[in-house]
Amino acid sequence: MRTRPQDPAKTPSTLKTRAAAASVATSLILAVVKLAAGFASGSLALLSEGAHNALDIGASALTFYAVREADKPPDADHPYGHAKFEAVAALAQTGFLAALSIGVAFEAIERIREGGAPVDVNAFAIGAIVFSIAADTVRWRALTHVARMTSSHALLADALHYSSDLISSVLVLLGLAATRAGYPHGDALAAIGVAGFIAVAGYRLGRATIDALVDRAPDGLPDAIRALVVNTRGVAGIEAIRLRPSGAKIVGEIIVWVSRTLPLERVAAIKADALARIARRWPQAEVTMTANPLALSDETILESVLLIAARRGLPVHHISIQDIEGRKSVALDLEVDRAMPLGDAHRLASDLEDAIAEEIGYGVEVETHIEPAEPEARVQSAEPDLARRIEASLAAAAAAQGNLRDIHDVRVRETPGGVFVLFHCRVDAATPVEAVHDAVDALERSVREAFPEARRVVGHAEPAGTDGGR
Repeated sequence: MRTRPQDPAKTPSTLKTRAAAASVATSLILAVVKLAAGFASGSLALLSEGAHNALDIGASALTFYAVREADKPPDADHPYGHAKFEAVAALAQTGFLAALSIGVAFEAIERIREGGAPVDVNAFAIGAIVFSIAADTVRWRALTHVARMTSSHALLADALHYSSDLISSVLVLLGLAATRAGYPHGDALAAIGVAGFIAVAGYRLGRATIDALVDRAPDGLPDAIRALVVNTRGVAGIEAIRLRPSGAKIVGEIIVWVSRTLPLERVAAIKADALARIARRWPQAEVTMTANPLALSDETILESVLLIAARRGLPVHHISIQDIEGRKSVALDLEVDRAMPLGDAHRLASDLEDAIAEEIGYGVEVETHIEPAEPEARVQSAEPDLARRIEASLAAAAAAQGNLRDIHDVRVRETPGGVFVLFHCRVDAATPVEAVHDAVDALERSVREAFPEARRVVGHAEPAGTDGGR
């Protein structure tokens, strides 16, 4: 399926940059208008708002710079990207807001204490504040929309900031109206209200910014991801979930427990399944997953023995596990290089026995039978006459026994150590495996007795009715 390329003008980076640039321009216009009206009327509330907008120019410019930097891709010095530039910009805005609120409140209190300066509530002052209310309404709605679309901390900080500006402007308008109605302290009281709203906006912005800078996990997300991952097939438990916001993304790691008996391919599949489920539900999450091995309570002694041997690269077989007078007994065959000195082979066996005893419990009895591993050897087909005689012997022994039938796929090979015989036979599918094994063993022994040169005989039993499948 062919997909249409995304319009460059609608990419998150472009949207954030344009919104920040428009905010800078708006702050510049409002600062000029409010300061002019404030000086013309003598209104402290208007002058405070104008000074606030003048600081907004710097704050918005800082936001403009931050969103451009935050969209840079990860590099060697910033492997997790540059998203926290936005949080740093928002923290700087918090400082601006705190300083301004203190300054405005101090000046307003001084005016009230000293009797207040006359305020000329003229059409210019009223018009300036009405224009400011309209401009801040448009700017607040636009910034909030883009911030939510792009998950931008800096733009969200700007939107929060200008929502308080909107309320502050309404207070200024009320203060001017009160002054014109004959209340001389109306303007100063409005200025104190403006300072309060600036302080509240700074607190809210600072709290959100500090949460981002100290990597506070998003509310409820770790528990939601935990519930999803723990129900993934193959996950035995969760050791840790570490998440943090990074601009529009959530990054982190998840450490899970899986059965230590699982092969690496299965562990990789479990991790891929869990990560895919997370990505479907939270596309903004970019997490890594580590799987640690765990001995599960339902792990059998046989699984433990096989795992211990596999970790040491030791081939073992014929493992028997018995319970004798309340304690466990483990016996197994250990294959080693046929040329290995007995002393070295015995050390391997002793180390394996100690590891099994430590895993299962020191009351366990562990015995190993050391045998030479079969070497890889060049072989050739045996003489046809010998092959025919061995096949006939197998068929006769099977007929005499009665359990096995249809001897087929007989292969007889000459090896440096003697004759090697392989054959297939069929048996009723309902016959217990133990009975089948004993019957095949008896057939193998009959060949070795009839043909002393037969070094090894391997029989493969198939359920009757199958077509020679393995």
